[in-house]
Amino acid sequence: MGKYLKFFLVGIFFGIVLVKSEAVSWYRIYEMFKFQSFHMYGIIGTAVVTGVILVFISKGNQLKTTEGTYLRVPKKDKGFKRYILGGSIFGLGWALCGACPGPMYILVGTGVFSMLIVIVAALIGTYTYGLLKDKLPH
Repeated sequence: MGKYLKFFLVGIFFGIVLVKSEAVSWYRIYEMFKFQSFHMYGIIGTAVVTGVILVFISKGNQLKTTEGTYLRVPKKDKGFKRYILGGSIFGLGWALCGACPGPMYILVGTGVFSMLIVIVAALIGTYTYGLLKDKLPH
């Protein structure tokens, strides 16, 4: 348990940041999908820019993971259609339930217990994909 405590604490901190920035607010997400507010686009854009900078820094400095192996970014395949389809399904689910996978757990922590239904549905969907993945076009 001790070696995972730092991840648990970072997760709690991340959850607090998402709640305080209103990134888990259904109303903020609704505004975003209706193009009525820049709030969520600013948060997502900041995350993307931060990620790009950190990947650039990690490639240049040969950083290691927590397991001691060098951090590497795998090459992406050339399947643009699948990213559009997958992104559309993800966005539809996000729009329908008002949360993407990480914030679902944060919302349960804030007392939105109806998110447990969404979490169960997400787990069933993931399990179903695992059963069908070999039969799907990739």
